[in-house]
Amino acid sequence: MSNIYDHAYELEKAIRNSEEFNGLKDAYEAVMNDEAAKKMFEDFRQTQITLQQKQMQGEEISEEEVEQARQVVELVQQHPQISKLMEEEQRLNTVINDVSKIITKPLEELYGNPEEPQQ
Repeated sequence: MSNIYDHAYELEKAIRNSEEFNGLKDAYEAVMNDEAAKKMFEDFRQTQITLQQKQMQGEEISEEEVEQARQVVELVQQHPQISKLMEEEQRLNTVINDVSKIITKPLEELYGNPEEPQQ
């Protein structure tokens, strides 16, 4: 019987070689090679991280912070390279979510889906 970790490493390799990952990698490199886009993207990421940390620590996020985050998001979405990066990231996330559903299917079948009546 084959080792489950071997399959996991094969999956990692498949993701690295996928069109979705390579599209994301190319888009990321394009952003990093453009100083203005890089700065804008780094500001965006820092805003995300700061808000996530506050949420995880149970701190309240002020209206001012919410508005600032909204403005940062609007700004980065208007930048073509960053917008492309976000699209490519979403494509890869869709693949990863689909794979996650496949991987967790045995658990779902074992415990059943609480939204569906068992027969």
